[in-house]
Amino acid sequence: MIANNRLAGLMVMISCVVGASGCAAYRFGSASLFRPGIRTVHVPIVRNDTFRHDLGVRLTEAIVREIEDRTPYKVTGDPNADSTLVCRVVNESKRVLTETGTDDPRALDAAISVRATWTGRGGELLMQNAVTPNGEFAISFGQDSRFVPEAGQSVDSAMQIAIEDLASRIVSQMEMRW
Repeated sequence: MIANNRLAGLMVMISCVVGASGCAAYRFGSASLFRPGIRTVHVPIVRNDTFRHDLGVRLTEAIVREIEDRTPYKVTGDPNADSTLVCRVVNESKRVLTETGTDDPRALDAAISVRATWTGRGGELLMQNAVTPNGEFAISFGQDSRFVPEAGQSVDSAMQIAIEDLASRIVSQMEMRW
């Protein structure tokens, strides 16, 4: 009876050791969504090809906030970081969606377009838009936000919402593919 209990205990212990060793490479939690070899990200000021001079700085701040809040990566000012996320604002627009009977704009749409590239220290692309790379180095992102001037909303507040949503989408692309 005692020998059977010892044998059963030994079998349980052996199965636990074998089971745990089989999962040695598996990572738990949200850490499994991100690259294990990357700890730091350098995010230079976003280049801005539009006439709204403040978009680059505002997008940089939003991206840095998103990376710090949602990822295990640490944003650093050192260009020799493990990786570099380079973004460029390529377009910004505002268009009328609906008008009043007297041609006054009632609802408008503020949009921003960005191209982003995330590379490792060795130059390898870390963020790709397709499962099979198509030769493009930068990924295009676009975001818009609606606003109604009659309700006291401004193009700046709509653009800030679009910038925050865009930063969230860019950082979401920093997750590893399954």
